[in-house]
Amino acid sequence: MRRLPSLFVSHGSPMMALEPSPARDFLAGLGDHLPRPHAILMISAHHDAAYQGGRATVTASPAPPTIHDFGGFPDELFAMRYPAPGDPALAERVAGLLAGHGLTVAADPDRGLDHGAWVPLSLIYPQADIPVVQLSIHSNDSPEWHFVLGQALAPLRDEGVLVIGSGSMTHNLRALFSARLPIEAPAPAWVGDFTDWVAERMAAGAVDDVLHAVDRAPHGRDNHPTPDHILPLFVAMGAGGTPFAAKRLHDSVTYGLLAMDVYAFGGEAAAL
Repeated sequence: MRRLPSLFVSHGSPMMALEPSPARDFLAGLGDHLPRPHAILMISAHHDAAYQGGRATVTASPAPPTIHDFGGFPDELFAMRYPAPGDPALAERVAGLLAGHGLTVAADPDRGLDHGAWVPLSLIYPQADIPVVQLSIHSNDSPEWHFVLGQALAPLRDEGVLVIGSGSMTHNLRALFSARLPIEAPAPAWVGDFTDWVAERMAAGAVDDVLHAVDRAPHGRDNHPTPDHILPLFVAMGAGGTPFAAKRLHDSVTYGLLAMDVYAFGGEAAAL
């Protein structure tokens, strides 16, 4: 099997599972353009070791449950399930790769898939027939730490494992809830300036700039008042290996303020 790229997807609102949008349409067709993986490793912004007493975990359940980690949405969303099998052997492999880089992770036999994992996967692979394992971020650690985390995972791409970081290219929920814009609203300049800057630095191969986009990009702090939703991007970048290669596969916004960019990393990205 040929090497897989690593991916970063913006998962946006949980309502992406139900509501039409350009990002939903793109993700619904993405699986057709990828070699079919043997398994998927998801790194979700909603699986954060900082809220687990600093304990980084990888899911090891053979049948991970669907977690509805949100509130105030329609019953139809809470009724959704993504019954993909787990892969305890892959969880053990992930733990071993990270240990080889001095990173400690514990297997969690009970935790399921949060909406940062199952919402985009329900679109990319709707049959839920590919094993899925989920790895935590650590929002108290640095961008560089997450990039190294991704580098440790890079060998999985030669083993038929699709590594996906799932977060959001912009994520200011206070502004989102205050503005209450319709789903099709255009992005204001403070959102577009940030995403355009990241795209330009990606294309230039300026890895250090992207890792510090929250501090260096226009309106970085406005778009990421907390780091959790950009950290999966850095893991996906690291997993892309060397030499660094990035391709922006999709860009759109939902509700004006949630940028839904999708990136692929690694030499294989060019074919997508």
